[in-house]
Amino acid sequence: MRFSVACAALAVASTSAFSPVPLAKSAVKSSSLNMAFSSDVFSPQEVKFADTTETIVKGGRDLFPLLPKAFEGIKNIGVIGWGSQAPAQAQNLRDSLNEAGHDATVTIGLRKGSSSYEEAKECGFSEEEGTLGEMFDVIKQSDLVMLLISDAAQAKLYKEIFAAMKPGATLGLSHGFLLGHLDSLGEKFPDDMDVIAVCPKGMGPSVRRLYEQGKEVNGAGINASFGVHQDVSGKATDLALGWGIALGSPFMFETTLRSEYKSDIFGERGILLGAVHGIVETLYRRYQRQGMTPEQAFLESSESITGKIVKIISTQGIKAVYDQMNDEDKKTFEVAYSASYLPAKEILQEIYDEVASGNEIRTVIMHGERTAKYPVAKIDGTDTWKVGEKVRAERDEDKIPINPFTAGVYVATMMAQCDVLLEAGHPYSEVVNESVIEAVDSLCPYMHYRGIAFMVDNCSFTAKTGSRKWAPRFDYILDQLAYTAVDNGVPVNEELIEAFKTHRVHEAVTECCKLRPPVDISLFAESSTKEIVIQ
Repeated sequence: MRFSVACAALAVASTSAFSPVPLAKSAVKSSSLNMAFSSDVFSPQEVKFADTTETIVKGGRDLFPLLPKAFEGIKNIGVIGWGSQAPAQAQNLRDSLNEAGHDATVTIGLRKGSSSYEEAKECGFSEEEGTLGEMFDVIKQSDLVMLLISDAAQAKLYKEIFAAMKPGATLGLSHGFLLGHLDSLGEKFPDDMDVIAVCPKGMGPSVRRLYEQGKEVNGAGINASFGVHQDVSGKATDLALGWGIALGSPFMFETTLRSEYKSDIFGERGILLGAVHGIVETLYRRYQRQGMTPEQAFLESSESITGKIVKIISTQGIKAVYDQMNDEDKKTFEVAYSASYLPAKEILQEIYDEVASGNEIRTVIMHGERTAKYPVAKIDGTDTWKVGEKVRAERDEDKIPINPFTAGVYVATMMAQCDVLLEAGHPYSEVVNESVIEAVDSLCPYMHYRGIAFMVDNCSFTAKTGSRKWAPRFDYILDQLAYTAVDNGVPVNEELIEAFKTHRVHEAVTECCKLRPPVDISLFAESSTKEIVIQ
């Protein structure tokens, strides 16, 4: 069967989070609405993810000569904003189009008086050359408006933005949040414009770093989903694909804007950011209660996840973490997995329901309205992350352990997230990218390099807002339900373990690993990107 999104399933949250057994081979819901796409410029190919066949486009710098055709008629590209995604996307797009010989101008649009003007100038954009200007002036002259301001700002300014766009211009998004906001108001995009989305499955700085680091191997980057919400011109699909190729995406898969915002906002509150933060905090305390020193507790929790577990998942898949353990460690893993899966899934289902209902979107908008009075503050000042600084300073990568209990908790949460998305009708490509690849290839390397805040705060405002809100919930429920079950000797749920071992998502992850470029992100390498550190 082909990739599709079961729209009705996405609109109604599943109640199966409270079932004792997760989805296994025959239980995985498959999509039924045919959404395979075609292109007049690029060469889509079919890939089998578990029991579904999806259509993707593989990227690579060898495709850059096709970019002029994909961007035909696009002379002025306005990149609006300078947050997590805008600096990376603007520079990648500019560099790729230059290499392709396409004469489109990439211009940064910022609000008047923005402190980001100087940062944009440092990246080669300037008012003198017409590549840097006031945001509404840039919008008015752009054939493609890449709207990369914060989601909260989009919700506040969308009417003025739509009114400023010239006839025939395309609205480009990197998140479906604005559609979710419009849905909640009973509104829609203007009918006379193309609306597309290209959504890198990773924070902006990683999009730029991997692009720079992959120049010698036909490209590397962050996978991206794309969606065509409105296609008035008949050229929207090729433009979206060209945009993704220019960013350096190793492969692109199709989604809808509604499917994207539900999976994306959900994912970053789950295993991508919020859940992993909560997991580390709660394990760090637990291991000290069991007699470990603070340094050893951090090594066995955070370092075990970011230094070993995610690196195995990145190249070999989730189940490889378990398969490589000895018999004794497998038993410990099973105890932790069995106890953690349902508590984690309970919170994850709640998050999905909050996103799908629009509640979480409203939370982000309201938080944006409060930031002047309550600015986003540090989250790495606790003992956990202060000890982490010391551990990193003395780190020996070869001596980082794979703690089987830590692995069981982390993998159980990752699998629960996959199941919530599958039960809601999301395709495997979206499930794997939003639950696995983004975590192991884009985000956790940042936490490994410099701690939790360096990972969270280099993501979007929506992401950092959600992570701060939900991390304590994972911390609490694992402490209260999962670890108490372990300490009280609750038997391992063998059906849960068997479902994990035979889950079809492992096949999909393995296939995605094959599409992975041979480049690991390096935070030590020189880069034109500037990461955020909140003081």
